[in-house]
Amino acid sequence: MPENKNYSEITPTILKYSNLSLNTGKINPELYEQHKVFRGLRDLSGKGVLTGLTEISEIVSKTTVDGLEMPCNGQLYYRGYDIKELVSGFNSSSSFGFEEVTYLLLFGELPTEAELTEFKNTLNEYRSLPHSFVRDIIMKAPSSDMMNVLARSVLTLYSYDKTPDDTSVPNVLRQCLQLIATFPLLAVYGYISYNYYLNESGSFFIHEPRPEFSTAENILYMLRKDNKFTPLEAKILDIALVLHAEHGGGNNSTFTTHVVSSSGTDTYSAIASALGSLKGPKHGGANIKVSRMFEDIKANVSDWKDEEEIKAYLKKILHKETFDKAGLIYGMGHAVYSVSDPRAEIFRSFVKQLSDEKGLQNEYALYSTVERLAPQIISDERKIYKGVSANIDFYSGFVYDMLGLPHELYTPIFAVGRISGWSAHRMEEIINGGKIIRPAYMNVKKRRKYISLEKR
Repeated sequence: MPENKNYSEITPTILKYSNLSLNTGKINPELYEQHKVFRGLRDLSGKGVLTGLTEISEIVSKTTVDGLEMPCNGQLYYRGYDIKELVSGFNSSSSFGFEEVTYLLLFGELPTEAELTEFKNTLNEYRSLPHSFVRDIIMKAPSSDMMNVLARSVLTLYSYDKTPDDTSVPNVLRQCLQLIATFPLLAVYGYISYNYYLNESGSFFIHEPRPEFSTAENILYMLRKDNKFTPLEAKILDIALVLHAEHGGGNNSTFTTHVVSSSGTDTYSAIASALGSLKGPKHGGANIKVSRMFEDIKANVSDWKDEEEIKAYLKKILHKETFDKAGLIYGMGHAVYSVSDPRAEIFRSFVKQLSDEKGLQNEYALYSTVERLAPQIISDERKIYKGVSANIDFYSGFVYDMLGLPHELYTPIFAVGRISGWSAHRMEEIINGGKIIRPAYMNVKKRRKYISLEKR
């Protein structure tokens, strides 16, 4: 291997090859309609093409009235339980909900007090990393992207497992529980290591998780130098984990888990694949875009109470005249929900409480105004009639900002919650699978005769 080679350099040769790829890779869009190919596995109405069965969660966005299918307020059920009722129950008690939801997703029933205590103890037993793992794996190769740190760490944990390729139900469950327990450590320690090297700080701290703390409490405890957090901060982070824990088998990262698991591969490879999917800005990275968009709005709208000025700026965003010039108001709209995203509705009240505690009422008011104005502006400008509403990402970035979480940890926090759903779906695939998931692609390239090299 040549020394001092810049492997990230785009050379003239690579540019030439890139142009060849662009010319070769483009498929006529009309062929998709001609052959009735549903791009993104969605039919012409935007509804997902049915590819499997699940008992883990249900998403409801439409209802039938007089034989006609109509959009309705979004609903989300975990193992048959309405997510709104679950969160209401957690909020009315002093307990945290993420561990309870994880038990529910994995085992199908809400735990008794004794079962929940035993489950928490099991997670606590697994909430540690192999000896010198932080030093040898995380610290020696710090990365600016914590999702890559998570994926690399998960794949490396394969080497520490004595039975990594055993896909029996007990062994896969053990692996999933260990990953659920250690994801917060991998994410937080990855960020601390990167931040240390980035700033060349003289201080470096690694806080061990505390067994009496919930997952949410431990994230804040490990991340902050002084270990301090308020009960409301921990409660809201816990709710965020609950709301991100699961969202049907059809979302990109969970479907990836099913596809990769169906091949018979190991747990570490399946979860690393899901992480690669979640990293994408069209999936787990959207909350960062929302946060940065609002930073841009706050910097360019002089009066946050002037709705006309806000409207004008939102139209500029849609017209690709400002911000990232992508023409998107991030956090608005969802692939499934149209009238409302139940997760955003739940989160809204908690966001208000936290903004009051942090003295950020003006910021919250701006978010509320944009949430109210954006759907109509999008509808008018884009002629969208199915309905557009705020999704979970609209408020989650604001929550993470108020919690003092760095942008680098936004998507990893999503992963800390979603690993519970991925694990449940991996278990479901292994228990009910048997056939590798293998959809069809139609070739639309005409056949050609070979021409020898001398005649080309």
